[in-house]
Amino acid sequence: MKIAIVGGPTAVGKTDIMIEVCEEIGAEIISMDSRQIYRYMDIGTAKPTPEQRKRVPHHMIDILDPDEYYNAFLYRKDSLKAVEAILKRGKIPVYVGGTGLYADALVRGIFEGVPADENIRKELRELERREPGILRKMLEEFDPEAATRIHPNDLKRTIRALEVYMKTGRRISELQKETKGDDRFFIIVLTRERYDLYDRINRRVDRMIEMGLVDEVKRLLSMGYSKDLNSMKTIGYKEVIEYLEGKYDFEKMVHLIKRNTRHFARRQIIWFKRYENAIWYNLTFVSKEELKKTLKELIVKNFSV
Repeated sequence: MKIAIVGGPTAVGKTDIMIEVCEEIGAEIISMDSRQIYRYMDIGTAKPTPEQRKRVPHHMIDILDPDEYYNAFLYRKDSLKAVEAILKRGKIPVYVGGTGLYADALVRGIFEGVPADENIRKELRELERREPGILRKMLEEFDPEAATRIHPNDLKRTIRALEVYMKTGRRISELQKETKGDDRFFIIVLTRERYDLYDRINRRVDRMIEMGLVDEVKRLLSMGYSKDLNSMKTIGYKEVIEYLEGKYDFEKMVHLIKRNTRHFARRQIIWFKRYENAIWYNLTFVSKEELKKTLKELIVKNFSV
């Protein structure tokens, strides 16, 4: 039995096509999106609509409040419970989403071998506060391979990599390679030509604004959720908050959401290119009906192995 992970960049069209595919083969969708796990954050995370969720059951959506902690280890554990429940119902589980860390957690397993050390983390955060950018330089020196995989602005993962090195004397990139993988999964990546994808991103952002993204952010803030929460730093929410604070005007806000989303999509594509055996489909050049037929056959065939 092989379970499909259908990944790809934001706005490529994963949800729409996979709703139809899963509806026709009797499958249930497990969301692989690190932002759709949060309640109250609907418009800016492009959650499936209630109507879509009635057509095909979805899992791992709306499981946490925006101020609750979550990570890839917990995602793997919780989503695999969903897999077991789906299998007991005689249905096919299919992962759909664009969060590369979650895909890694499923396919490559989770490295959890070195316990957290709050003292080290505190010292590293203080060092970064005194000398911004120093932790990135340290990571590039101590673990160049990890530095190529960790975004320069991802302070949380940078600190974790340095913490592991300081506690064990070994690079986290080396230890992660020793983590046992999981061969129950195969990866399908949906993509588009850049001009096509960027146009879809721009139009999606316009729709989000029309649907009330600004009001959604205002409501979250009025509920007491801090702008400093990890969830509230999601693209779309962060820019709206800064607009509400008067840092720039409405047009600049929309421009920044579009630009930052395009940059994010590019990083997602780069991430999924790391999977050597992934099966890629370019939606710019393949018809929806043709792709649906191919995906249905591929998912059912591999599930039946």
